[in-house]
Amino acid sequence: MNDKLKKFLDDAFKPYGNFPARADVQQELLANLTEKYNDLKAEGKSDNEAYAQVVESFGDVSEIMENISHEKPSEKPTSPSLMDSVKNIFKAGDTRFMTTDLRGSDLADTSLVNGNFSMSDLRGTNFNHADATNARYKAADLTSTTFVGANLSRARFDSSDLSKSNLSEANLTDAKFARCAFKDSSLAGATLDNTTFNMCDLSDISFDGLTLCGTVFDKTSLRGATFKDAVLEDVSFHHSDAKKAIFAGATMDKITYALLKSSKANLDNVIVK
Repeated sequence: MNDKLKKFLDDAFKPYGNFPARADVQQELLANLTEKYNDLKAEGKSDNEAYAQVVESFGDVSEIMENISHEKPSEKPTSPSLMDSVKNIFKAGDTRFMTTDLRGSDLADTSLVNGNFSMSDLRGTNFNHADATNARYKAADLTSTTFVGANLSRARFDSSDLSKSNLSEANLTDAKFARCAFKDSSLAGATLDNTTFNMCDLSDISFDGLTLCGTVFDKTSLRGATFKDAVLEDVSFHHSDAKKAIFAGATMDKITYALLKSSKANLDNVIVK
């Protein structure tokens, strides 16, 4: 399978020719994709299923190329560490860290505006109170990652694992989550204005006491999710299983109420304003 993934990368980067950092970039990407493939196999996926999911998570090569320096490095370390390799590959001064292993890193209180952490291993990383406005987390492993009080407005999470993550008090205004898992995660006190959850698994997640304004749940699982004492304003539940969520004690506007009623949600003991 390593050869098959290598051929996939060779074909993906073929249109861009032999730019200076190509070998380093493909080596880092191959290691990352191989690890993801092995993890999927360990979960019981077949060879074809694991390969298909890995390729799907790869994304657009053009996006990766935007972050790669096309300048030939003036000096290359003899035995570069992973972070040194990243500095050689990406533009000088860039704060984005794609396809890197940052497990357990402390990035609390740092400025990560426009940061790109796509395809990175961020398990257990501390982003508490960091400014990650407009950051990207595509196909990233965010298991047990903490974002307490972080500014994640306009951030993009795509095909990322947020299981056991802590997003308490995080600012998620205009953030978008697509195909993300939230098993055993916390959103306590988070700001969810105009936040979008598309094809996500929010089963058993608590939205209790939160104010949701313009929040979108699109094709998202809400089995066992709770909205007790929450305030819902202009919230949509398009093709989401809201009837399996708990809304007792929630306060909502008439439009949100009508949408939930049409989806056959249990609206006993809710307050409509």
